[in-house]
Amino acid sequence: MYRPHIALTGILLGAALLSGGCAKDTPATPPPADEDASVGHIHGLGVDPATDSLYVATHFGLFHVDQSGQPSRVADRYQDTMAFTVVGPGHFLGSGHPDLREDLPAHLGLIESTDAGETWTALALQGEADFHILEPAGDALYAYDATSGRLLRSEDRKSFDEVFRGPLTSVAAADDSVPLIATDGNGQLVSIDAISGETRELGGPTMMYLDTTPDGTLAGVDPDGVVRVSTDTGRAWREVGSIDGQPAAFTISAQGWYVATETAVYRSTDDGDTWSRVL
Repeated sequence: MYRPHIALTGILLGAALLSGGCAKDTPATPPPADEDASVGHIHGLGVDPATDSLYVATHFGLFHVDQSGQPSRVADRYQDTMAFTVVGPGHFLGSGHPDLREDLPAHLGLIESTDAGETWTALALQGEADFHILEPAGDALYAYDATSGRLLRSEDRKSFDEVFRGPLTSVAAADDSVPLIATDGNGQLVSIDAISGETRELGGPTMMYLDTTPDGTLAGVDPDGVVRVSTDTGRAWREVGSIDGQPAAFTISAQGWYVATETAVYRSTDDGDTWSRVL
């Protein structure tokens, strides 16, 4: 997510949290022609501050959503973008698996676009890492590699140090001077010291996806779509609103709060109290 002054998602809950979205870590096969316009399984969300446009990262490509809610595939590419974040105007970071028409390794590592997803270049760990979480914070980038179960930290987006090892679903950081708040594979809230890697269970409600507002408020969505906020770094939570369905991605931007289920996207302009479908 981009913010000014900050460089910067019933049945076997544990399995749902651990999956990170995709059942298979393989390059994306294009859908049948009659389903080509379908967004399909959603992995990530971001808003480009250059145009205030919503972008939706999915198993079958990156989609731009116009003001009418109509999605269009970016650059006719079917890249399975497992992790996605907007770090500046037209500036995206991602990871996942390539379009099968491209001669690339199955794991893309960390990739970057500076033209709003039209083209991508490899930054690091191509062929080695499949990041399912990308969380910019200050000068740092936190990236969770699903292939190794490691949370990594980088300041140059080329070299990485291990911060934590274990299953994670989401990581949130307001800046690089406070502990990370994360959800583990069971939806437990944990605090992770970004320097020492020391962890502490926070208790509280079971959560799936987390993000922070520009003022440092922590927000999250639970497996039932209930949205909560915390003003004390995850120790106490207040319920604000809800969406219809289990979340698949969550992001907060200057243009609003956005939550996706597997196939729909909802937006709130009142800090999570009420939600309307935008896709």
